[in-house]
Amino acid sequence: MEKAKAHLLQNYKQQPIVLERGLGSRVWDAEGREYLDLLGGIATCGLGHCHPEVVAAVRSQLEKLWHVSNVFYSEPQIELAGRLTAASGLQRAFFCNSGAEANEALIKLARKVQKDRGNPDRYEIITFENSFHGRTLATVTATGQTKYQKGFEPLPAGFTHVPYGDLEAVKKAVGPNTAAILVEPIQGEGGVRSAPAGFLKALRALCDEKGLLLLVDEIQTGMGRTGKVFAYQHEDILPDGISLAKSLGNGLPIGAMLCTEEAGKSLVPGTHGSTFGGNLIAATAANVVLRKVTDPQMLRDVTQKGDYFLSRLRELQGRLPTVVKEARGHGLLIGVELFQDAAPYIAKCRELGLLLNAAGEKTLRFAPAYTVTHDELDQGVRLLERALKS
Repeated sequence: MEKAKAHLLQNYKQQPIVLERGLGSRVWDAEGREYLDLLGGIATCGLGHCHPEVVAAVRSQLEKLWHVSNVFYSEPQIELAGRLTAASGLQRAFFCNSGAEANEALIKLARKVQKDRGNPDRYEIITFENSFHGRTLATVTATGQTKYQKGFEPLPAGFTHVPYGDLEAVKKAVGPNTAAILVEPIQGEGGVRSAPAGFLKALRALCDEKGLLLLVDEIQTGMGRTGKVFAYQHEDILPDGISLAKSLGNGLPIGAMLCTEEAGKSLVPGTHGSTFGGNLIAATAANVVLRKVTDPQMLRDVTQKGDYFLSRLRELQGRLPTVVKEARGHGLLIGVELFQDAAPYIAKCRELGLLLNAAGEKTLRFAPAYTVTHDELDQGVRLLERALKS
């Protein structure tokens, strides 16, 4: 950690442990201490640490070929595109390395589509207060939290923020320059807050009426996290484009932008690209993930475990009503909002052997592996209760 402080850019508030190995929902630090990990790399290791099927597939691919660039075809990437389009109902896939890049692709897609439709003045994208879409200059501007934007002004033009879940505010924000609406089904960094029932469906209808693209940020919610492969499927809609990352590679860096056939026609050769996007190693891992999370039994397990965990956390809220304000979430993406700052409790949980983090100043975030057991969830509740009582 002293070497890190000496050499790494000090832009993270890192917890003071050095993690060395993991298996399932357990990790061990450099001193050999074991922790129950109910954060999962921030909703990234959906199959748990070092899942044996991912390890075997990646090891096999490592012995064959790692990287060839997107000027050539590669079988793992082609297979992954087929799996993603089949699971999503969308027809085209673009691969990159992160969620921010996937959202950048959505932003470029929306502007290019509108220009190709003969609407050159339509470049603005409506996003939502308390949203989070990435750290690049464009995606941090799309993000509806000024704390992430401070110091990086002037921000690029073309983004409007409205209250999350407020359909009338969205309608008022639509104007002659509006190209698209970008929305998270659940605001992860915004405190694990779900959109009101029917909100995504209403946005789909509004976009159809006004000639806008509906873009859904599935970076935290996608790949089975909510009990559906994609969270928008709870609303029985089809967006024009979605962004993916995090759980897609189970910890290996990969992002994706999926879109309709019509929208995809606008990104012709030369309009967008990525050197490492969809490389053979990351795509191989993602194919294992897709195979697992499209299994109906795994999705049922995520729903059942999420319901169980949320019920246990709400029981805890009942026991500690002056400490816990609300437990909320969908599937295995759950937030526990406190009446006080969350940071001291995160530290206490770590001391007790439980890893989690904050989503906002007062909300504890849980995003465990889909393979987590009921006993591990029970252990997490017990450790959390001890921390909150301390």
